[in-house]
Amino acid sequence: MDVKIIGITGGTGSGKSTVVRKIGEVCPDFIIIEQDNYYRSASFVNNSNITAVNFDRPDAFETGLLLSHLQDLKNGKSIEMPQYDFVRHTRKKETVHVEPAPLIILDGLMVLYSPEIRKLLDLKIFVDTPADIRFIRRLERDIKERGRTMESVIKQYLEVVRPGHMEFIEPTKAYADLIIPEGGYNEKAMSVLISFVTHING
Repeated sequence: MDVKIIGITGGTGSGKSTVVRKIGEVCPDFIIIEQDNYYRSASFVNNSNITAVNFDRPDAFETGLLLSHLQDLKNGKSIEMPQYDFVRHTRKKETVHVEPAPLIILDGLMVLYSPEIRKLLDLKIFVDTPADIRFIRRLERDIKERGRTMESVIKQYLEVVRPGHMEFIEPTKAYADLIIPEGGYNEKAMSVLISFVTHING
């Protein structure tokens, strides 16, 4: 099986998931690997000490494991993908069994940071969305889905998320094959991406 990997990155709340959903509407045979599942555990973190660990640095991820899993999928081998608990900030005991598919979508904040991972990608996408929109989306998500307080979200964003974006995420835009302003709502950019995806699935 000829396996293709698309890497989709961009800042927090940029709309990466919307792009993935749009791909899913035209491509039934694909799998998603979320970089977030490869975060290292930090169970001592809570709302009161949310900046005790910087989750917006490349070393917050177990990149070696992610690279190994992508290589296995590329070679037609199945993997046991870790799962991450964002309420307790720790990796779950359970894993998800993932079989290879013709198309793999790697979704995450820093999927273009590692040169080794970039080499595995057949298409590199950067979703480019204004910072104010991204922050509002993150604020809503973290409060509703991750048990966070508004104060802790704001503190984390100002002290580590925004600086991390400027240092580690924004520069990787230079490696992108396709930059999509406003994510899945950019119809012209999405038409180019969908054309590529449908060609893969032939």
